[in-house]
Formats: sequence, C-alpha cells, structure tokens
Amino acid sequence: MTFNVSDFEKLGVFYLGRRYSMSKGAPTDELFLYDSKDLLTHAVCIGMTGSGKTGLCLDLIEEAALDGVPVIAIDPKGDISDLLLTFPSLSKEEILPWVSEEDARRAGQSIDEFACAEAQRWRQGLSEWGEDGERIARLKQSAEFAIYTPGSTAGLPVSIVGSLEAPPEEIIEDADALRERINSTARPLLAMLAVDTDPLRSREHILLATILDKTWRAGKNITLNDLIQLIQKPPVTTVGALDLESFFPAKERFAFAMSINNLIAAPGFDVWLSGEPMSVDRFFYTENGRPKISIFSIAHLSDAERMFFVTLLLGQIVSWMRTQSGTTSLRAILYMDEIFGFFPPVKNPPSKLPLLTLLKQARAFGIGVVLASQNPVDLDYKGLSNAGTWFIGRLQTERDKMRVLDGLEGAAAEVGSQFDRQKMEQTLASLSRRIFLVNNVHADHQEIIETRWTLSYLRGPLTKAQIKKLMHNSPTKISGTVEAARQLGAKAQAQREQSGESSPASTTQFKPSLPPEVPEHFLGATAHGDIVYKPMVAGAVAIRFVEPKVKLDQSIERVFLVEPKEGALPVDWSEAKEQRFAINALKTTAPEPGSYLAIPPAASKAANYKVWAKDLCAWTVAYQKFFLLQSPSTGEYSQMNETEKSFRIRLNDAAARKRDEAMSELRTKYEPKVHALEERMRQAQQQLHREQDEERELEAQTAISIGATVFGAITGRRTLGRASTAAKSATRVAQQKQEVERAEETVMARQQRYQELQDELTRELTALKAKFDMSTESFTTATFTPKKTNVQVRLVALVWAPYVRGADGTLLPAWERLMPAVVQL
Repeated sequence: MTFNVSDFEKLGVFYLGRRYSMSKGAPTDELFLYDSKDLLTHAVCIGMTGSGKTGLCLDLIEEAALDGVPVIAIDPKGDISDLLLTFPSLSKEEILPWVSEEDARRAGQSIDEFACAEAQRWRQGLSEWGEDGERIARLKQSAEFAIYTPGSTAGLPVSIVGSLEAPPEEIIEDADALRERINSTARPLLAMLAVDTDPLRSREHILLATILDKTWRAGKNITLNDLIQLIQKPPVTTVGALDLESFFPAKERFAFAMSINNLIAAPGFDVWLSGEPMSVDRFFYTENGRPKISIFSIAHLSDAERMFFVTLLLGQIVSWMRTQSGTTSLRAILYMDEIFGFFPPVKNPPSKLPLLTLLKQARAFGIGVVLASQNPVDLDYKGLSNAGTWFIGRLQTERDKMRVLDGLEGAAAEVGSQFDRQKMEQTLASLSRRIFLVNNVHADHQEIIETRWTLSYLRGPLTKAQIKKLMHNSPTKISGTVEAARQLGAKAQAQREQSGESSPASTTQFKPSLPPEVPEHFLGATAHGDIVYKPMVAGAVAIRFVEPKVKLDQSIERVFLVEPKEGALPVDWSEAKEQRFAINALKTTAPEPGSYLAIPPAASKAANYKVWAKDLCAWTVAYQKFFLLQSPSTGEYSQMNETEKSFRIRLNDAAARKRDEAMSELRTKYEPKVHALEERMRQAQQQLHREQDEERELEAQTAISIGATVFGAITGRRTLGRASTAAKSATRVAQQKQEVERAEETVMARQQRYQELQDELTRELTALKAKFDMSTESFTTATFTPKKTNVQVRLVALVWAPYVRGADGTLLPAWERLMPAVVQL
C-alpha cells in the first residue's frame, strides 16, 4: 500500500513507520505516528548491528527537523552524519560521490552502475512510504545542518575556551547548579590528564573546583593559561579547615600546573582552542533563531578525548537548561548514538552524572533525551528507567534481552503500569530487521512497527575526508559579538585615520592647571608606555523609559565623551561617542605617567559645564531612544537586551504551547465526528453486504425457476404456473438490484463525507501551522523616547583620556571605549 503526505504530515507527530502484525509476519496498512511530546519523558533505542537502529534514529531526527525542533546529536561512530546526505532530485549524479566502491564490487557493478541502482532503490523505497524529493527539500529547508568535529578541522571545529567562562547569573545564584557546572568543567579536564576525578577525594578536583568557584563568583572569565597561573597561586589561603600549603604544597601544585601546560602545549591541541564557541544556544539555533541540527562527530578521537568532550558538552547542556523557562512542549532534543562506555551500570565515568541529571530533570525544561546502543548489558538500566519510550530491535544475546527486560520492568514500575515479562520476552525473540517493539508509557499497550524509509541516504559511517567534503562550504563562523566588535574596531580605526590624528607638538609633561570649580577626572589606561592625555568632556545621564501599555519601565545609564573645540559651539553632543565605562570608574589622579595636550579655553570655564549639562539633557530627550522588537501577530514586545534570536525563540516556545492546546481542542472537536462517520460507514457496508447476499440468493432462485419452466416445456408437462413463478422471481431480482444500487450509493456518499471531513481537518491543521509559525514573521520596531522629567544628568566634567602613539605617530585610544555590538538604547 502507498501512503499520501496528508496521512502523516501532521503537526506535533513524528512519522516513524507503520504497525506490523507478528501473527501474519507482515506490515499492516496503519501508520505509526509518534506524538513528539512523548519525548519529554525521553527515549531509548536498543538493537544489534543490522537491526535497523540507525535508520530509526535518523527517522526520528528527520521528523524533529521537519517539525522545527532543534537537535544536538553526539555521534561516536560517524553514522549520524548521513543526515547531510539529502538529495531532493534523487539522481545518480547526487549519490555517485557517496556510494561505497566496496559495495559496488560486492554487487558486481561499476561505480556508475551501482550509483544508478542506489538512486533507483532510494526513489522506490521513498515512494512506497509516500515520500519523495519534495519532502527531502522541505527537510533541508526546515533546519540548518552542521557537522562539528572537536579536535579536528575536518568539519566545524569547536573551541573549549568558552567552557571556562563565568556562567550566567542564574547559575551563580543557584548553589546546586553552580556546583554541577564546576564539576562538569573540572572532571573532563582531569580525565584528560588521567587524574582522579572524585569530587570528594581528589585534591586536584577540589583545588580546581575552589578556583572556579572563586573566580566565577567574582564574575571573571578565565583561560587555560590563567588556570595554570591560578593553580600555582590560588585565590585562597585555606581549603576547608587546612591552610593551602598543608592541603596542596606549592611544589606539587607546580607539577599539577605543568601537566596542564604539557597538555595544551602538545602538538594538535591548538585545534581545541579555536573554532565555534562552546555555546549550546548556538548549537540549537542559528543567529536568526532558525532550528539547527548539530552533529558532533567524535569517531576520530581517542577514548580519553571522547570522554573529555562529551562530558564537557553535556555539562554545558545542563547549564543551558538551567537558564531556560519551564515548558510542557518539546523544545529541543539531545541524541547520543552508541552510548556504550558513557553510561555504564557500575562505574561512574565523568559523563554519567550529567546524563543522569538530564534524564531526571530535562523534561521540565522541554528537552527530550534519546539514547541509543547495541549493547544494553553495558547500560545503567536503573538510570534508563527514567525513559518513557523504548524502541527495541533485534538483540544479539540472551544477556542483552535480560538487561532490556530489567530496564522495561523498571520503567513500568516508575509509572505504576503492569508488565508481563514472559510475554515481552517472547515478543523480543521474534523481532527481525527494521521491526521494533515500541514500549511507550503514554500508550495503552506495546506496538510492533516497521520503520519507514529514511529521507537521508544511508551511506554508512563517514570518514574525516568525507565530512570535510560535506562541510567545505560551511566554515567556522565567528561569534556575533566578536565579529561586531571587530567591525566597530575597524570603523573606529578608519575614523582615526580620516581625522589624521597624530602626536601634536603642543604637549607638556605637566597637567595644565584648571580652576577648582571645574570637575576633573582621569580614565584608567589599558596600555603602558608613551601615554598622551587628551582633554575630553564627559557626560553621564540616567534615563528612565516608561510606557505602561507595553509594561516598559526601564532605567539605564549612558556615558558619553566628546572632544571640546574652539568656536561658537565648543561641545556638540551630537558628535559624542558612547562609552562602556561607568562614572564610578573615573579616577582622581593619573593612572599612568604621561604627557598632556592643551585645554581649549571654553573647557577651562566652570560656567560652561552648567550650560553643557542643560544641552546634554535636551539632546538626550531628543535623540536617545529605546527600541523594542514587536511581533505584529501576537502584539508581544521583546525584553531589555533581548536579541531578535532570543525573542523569536521565546515566541516560538509560547506558540508551541498554544499550538499543542489548539491541536488538543481540534482532536476533541473532530474525534466524535470521525467516530460517528466510521460507524455509519460500517453500517452502510453491512447493509450493502446484506443486499448483495439477498440479490445473489434471488438470482439463484430465479435461475432454478426458469430452468424448471424450460424443462417442463421440453417434456410436455404443465409450465404455466412455473412460468408465472419464474417471472415473479425475475421481478424481485430487478427490485433487489435497485436496493443494492441504493446501498452502494449510501456507502459512496458516506465515504465522500468521510474524505471531506479528513480534508477539512487537514485544512485546519495547515491553518494552525501557519498561525503558530513564528520562524518567518517579520518584526517591527517600536521606538520609545524619554520625557524630560525622566532624564537626570549625573555628571558633566572634564576627563583626561589616555592615548598611546602608534608606530606611525597616530594617537590610539588606550581605554575600553567600544560598546557591545547590539545596543538597545
């Protein structure tokens, strides 16, 4: 049987296959559609090599992408990277570069012949499941796919530097979350060094945890180089009840620091320090809020490196999860293939704790965890009892079956449902390739399914060279903030070059004198050497933006610097540059020795500063504005410092919840109608069968009567009565035919009404999808201006700003003056 797109392309459900009859040994005509919300209670996929486990897991990720759900996939073997082998045209030319020469030789074909056969096989396979190149194209458009290769430049490299950055304030203020983040950062690093990672017994772990705790609570980011220095000179004098030297002597700390130094100095380690920042938000979403399928291929890494990276990534996901709001909709998926070694039943490798945390807590934040393995005996089945859905394929050994049964029994006990171990054991023994038992705690009973054909071409594990070929058009992207700062820095440099700034001759080694009434401050220098202080006028304002209709009540402070000039308008605030420092950072004495430029006469008069303060207030009211993004469809506004990406994600989360509610209402609305129509169709079919049976019976009787009449006529017996009976029978047959026709018309009418109802439901589902799809909505910008009464001038003063001379004599700012790339005024 073939299926139509309308049969399975539905909101909030994943098309994974069709139900399978074990008694008949064949699939049924009934599709298996998995409710995506069920993944909030996590899933486990178990099956030996050749069971079809990889195909099922790729089906699930493909459906997630089509439904706009982002995925982080950890791929220890290289199979999951096949998700990027999507060819809408399904042509030989598309598949040719990816077919295996070894497979072609085994098939007795040339590489061209084999590619042509594979293209035809894939077209045929997709067609049998109601899929085609158009659905593949939709898959490619629904999300951005990327392959990351930590420790390698084959795909997109990943920088681990960001893992040492101070976590957000939400994590700092949550003691449990902070401890979790510290452990997930310290343990993988120690594992790479082959050092004891026990947080209670390992001196190295306790010292690292103490350093991270102190620096992060102070809001400081650190690097690996900083860490080496901090190990030698920690920011504490005691650890617990012991002084530092008794707990961890300086000589031994030096050896510990040297081991980290040797690690980062090792050939090839520099790849770990460059590339995409370790940002879970960037792995789940693109800069414009589009969902992302991020595949972390780690097949090329050693066992220690795999454990290091996986633990680090899982810890970052846990920390990111802590900053998200709770939700009842599926927000994102974490998928890990071949989990063997990362989640053992007895040992406690660094990766086990964050995995347990996610299995127990991620559902509250809308994150579904999917784990896959072909070795269930090596998994912690007690931890896996947190999984609500089990996809179980063909198993290799009796020991594997027993472990799976233990896990299923634990999952059943977790939700208080019945479990028939003997029946389940018999079912598991009968599974064949691509046939899976689905045990879902949200369903009334277990299902047996045959998995659908994947949209991706299953070429098998990809090599680093093949990954590089796939990703050559996707170079590592510099983070938005860094790139924006670079652009602003280039712009500032161009402005300096255009202004022709150079070291003037009118400098003095002594600071020019000023009347005591003129407020005077210094900016801290960020450089040493030949410092030149230039007089600038600083203005600081506190602005309150109030707009009750959008619940806006935001107070911000802004600091500006403008160079005073000669002439009628010595200070023009429209030429002022906004700064990043706060006024309490200004100093009363010069931070570095240097020379001074002359002060324009207007800046030496105290009365002018009062005038400039009034001008600053008026200029602020006229030109300082506050911008918020607005969603035209919902009327929602973005929040302070919320990027378009974060705003869109927040709206998508809210829309997903409303969509789920609307779908529930839609099901409630249509289910009675569908059931009623199905019952009427059943009754009409029964009536038709009765009428057809009666018609056949009358035809048989009529034939007998006519035969008897003919026989009587031949033998000379009386036939008048028999002829009359035959005529009446023929009349009744004609009448019965009319009854059959009317019954057939009734069946057709009810089938037509059933199809109309299905079409009506499809239209409403399509309308729902469009209504709640926020990914393509164009936002408008709402502008807010302050009232004069809400502007407070906090400071107008002369400030000595430090510059340094460049190699060509140009004066370059020697203080932090660039604002963040995205500023909401």
